[in-house]
Amino acid sequence: MDIIPSQIDPPAPMPASNTVVRTGTEVPPAVNGQQIPVAIKKLSIIIPAYNEARTIHLILDKVKDVFLIRNIEKEVILVNDCSKDDTEQVIQQYMLNNPAFPIRYLKHTVNQGKGAAIHTGIAHATGEYIVVQDADLEYDPDEYNTLLKPIVNGFADVVYGSRFMGGNAHRILFFWHTIGNRLLTFLSNMFCNLNLTDMETCYKVFRTSLIQQIYLQEKRFGFEPEVTVKIAQIPDLRIYEVGISYYGRTYKEGKKIGWKDGVRTVFCILKYSLFNHHVRLPAAVKVPANTEQL
Repeated sequence: MDIIPSQIDPPAPMPASNTVVRTGTEVPPAVNGQQIPVAIKKLSIIIPAYNEARTIHLILDKVKDVFLIRNIEKEVILVNDCSKDDTEQVIQQYMLNNPAFPIRYLKHTVNQGKGAAIHTGIAHATGEYIVVQDADLEYDPDEYNTLLKPIVNGFADVVYGSRFMGGNAHRILFFWHTIGNRLLTFLSNMFCNLNLTDMETCYKVFRTSLIQQIYLQEKRFGFEPEVTVKIAQIPDLRIYEVGISYYGRTYKEGKKIGWKDGVRTVFCILKYSLFNHHVRLPAAVKVPANTEQL
C-alpha cells in the first residue's frame, strides 16, 4: 500500500532558519511565555497485543501508511503479551511480507497484562516521544498528527486523545460504559486537580525521557489511572487534550475490559494520589523480566 498523508492535519510548516528549536528530550524552557517549537526526529509507537490475530495486520497497515508531520520517523515496538491464538504467526508473516517496514517485535513468555506490555515498550523506546496504540481497530493511527501538533508547536509535554470531545466519528455503544468512563475521569480529575475529559483513553503521548523516569507498577488496565496520577504530580508539566475518533468494539468483537477493571481504576486513583507518592525512578527504566526480543 502507498504511503498517504494524514487527512486529519496537513504537514506543519518547518520553523524559519532564525527560529530557536529544541529537541524532544529537553526540559521545556520558560522564555517570557513564548512557545519554542520542538524538533522531533522519531516517534515510538508502542503496540501491546494479546489475542489480536484477527486485527493485528490491519492496524499495522494503518500505522505503516500514516505520514507524520515534519517527516518524523516512526519506531514501531510491538509487544506480544503471550497470546494464546495465532497473533505471533500473523505478526511474523506480516514482518516477512513487509521487510521495508521495520518492526521491533518483543514477546512476553508469560501473560502479564496490557500495562506490563506498555512497560516493556517504554523500556525499549528510542524516540523522543511515545504514543500507545491498541492492537485492535478502535483508534485510528491517522490521528497521530492531531496528537503531535501541540507538541511540535511547543505547547505540550503530554497529550491525551479524548473520545468525548471534538467532531470526529464515534461508534455508539454502551450507555453504562460511557457513564463509567465519565465517573472515573471525574474521580481522577478530583484527586489530580486536572480537567481531562477522557482519562481512560488509549491515545496518550509522552516525552520519552519523562515517562522512562516514572515508577510504573500497574500491569493491567490500571496503567491509565496510575500514569495520570503520577504525571499530575510533576511540577510545571504541560498536559493537553485533543479530540479523536473512536471505533469501539463489543465484547463479541473482542473487547476485554470489564467491571472489575473499573473497580481497580478507583483503587489506583486512591492509592497513587493519597498513599503512594513514589513517582520517579532513581535511575533509567530497566527492561522487564520474562521478555524476549525476536
